[in-house]
Amino acid sequence: MPPVPSMAKPPTSPVSRIARLGGLTSRISGSYLGQRIAGVFQDEETRESALRKLHLENAERVVETMGALKGAAMKVGQSLAQVVDGMDLPPEMASILGKLNNKAQPVPFDLIRRSVEAELGAPLAELFADFDPEPLGTASLAQAHAARLKSGERVVVKVLHEGIEKSVDADLAALKSILITGRVLNRDKEEIDAIFDEIRHRLGEELDYFQEAANLEFFKKALARFDGVEIPGTHPQFCTGRVLTMDRLTGASLDDFLPTATPEARQRAGTLLVEAFHDMVYRLRAVHADPHGGNYLFRKDGGIGILDFGCVKRFDPYWIANYARMARAAVWPDPPTFFSMAREIDVLRGDDADAKDLLWRLSQAIVAPLQMPEVQAGGAQDQVLLNVKALVPQVLRHRTVRGPRDLIFLHRALGGTHAMLRRLEHRYPYQALFDRTSRHAIAVAEGRVADGSLPL
Repeated sequence: MPPVPSMAKPPTSPVSRIARLGGLTSRISGSYLGQRIAGVFQDEETRESALRKLHLENAERVVETMGALKGAAMKVGQSLAQVVDGMDLPPEMASILGKLNNKAQPVPFDLIRRSVEAELGAPLAELFADFDPEPLGTASLAQAHAARLKSGERVVVKVLHEGIEKSVDADLAALKSILITGRVLNRDKEEIDAIFDEIRHRLGEELDYFQEAANLEFFKKALARFDGVEIPGTHPQFCTGRVLTMDRLTGASLDDFLPTATPEARQRAGTLLVEAFHDMVYRLRAVHADPHGGNYLFRKDGGIGILDFGCVKRFDPYWIANYARMARAAVWPDPPTFFSMAREIDVLRGDDADAKDLLWRLSQAIVAPLQMPEVQAGGAQDQVLLNVKALVPQVLRHRTVRGPRDLIFLHRALGGTHAMLRRLEHRYPYQALFDRTSRHAIAVAEGRVADGSLPL
């Protein structure tokens, strides 16, 4: 695939960014209004074909605009790409929006050089033995380059896009307006405010490379007990709040790993993924909240490297214990406890019978793989995904069923991990792992075992 053409730095002025996003909203809403008018004079087949084409054209518009703006605009666009399967949109839109996960337009190297030298206080030639001007990748918030230290270590240098910090609040405000006026989020103001406040907090952490460096060191130590899981170490003398220098890990992307991986390597990689995920949720209460194939490296022996710890969600021990109780009441059916815990963590308000029925049915669809001693992700289990997708829109029609802020990134992490397990066709006794780790979280909250100890 040819490289994406370089561009000047993205606009940082709130006025210019709002104008760009506002123009996007106007074009999209105007296109649908025009089609509704034209549809009056079209037969059903022509109308459906025209609407399908319009969906795809608008998805391309979103990708083009958000990819150019980077920042929060692209980050929220990525979240939209991750949930598009649950919407009533054509499947081709998922692949178009999926471009936002890894194809931001590169920032010219002279801007990267200027940023690194300003942050580290010396010319690149004095700081590094080599510094590749071609980026390893360009994401919504930053660009990464391969380099080699004077001491010989091969590293990755991640550099925040210039002025990106100034764009976050304006982008979120504009996108919030787009989603509300476009009726994409048909939820009450309190819930929408909480969702965007949570996104704002996570973005604030991703814009602080001192925080990400601390996250890397925390997880490197905490997950060291898993033989085969590797986290990059940091090089503090080459790190600032806007430049992060870390070890360069070896391995292939999931797309490159799968065609040649042995069945044994696939199984080992999947086991490391799922065991590390459960450890993060139920023991560490700190989750790598951006799990997709681009943030993991896979080695031939099935070992994995985990990258990009900018987005980390941490949980209160009592909240995660109540979440565990709710999940356990779904796996081993206990509706009274399930609804009690759902109210406790603000998933359910009120006592609407239809809402409760749909929420219970959704929970049973989600936990179906955990109700069997051993299961293979993917294959026959794809029916589970279809059941969940069919129920989610019905559940969300009820305002008494809510998405509390602590669930947003937890379920994003769960969904991303499950997607990788499906592609690996991983077979595993998931029920036993969930049972052991969820009981541990409850025992910690109740003071029966020491916080940080290993699940029995």
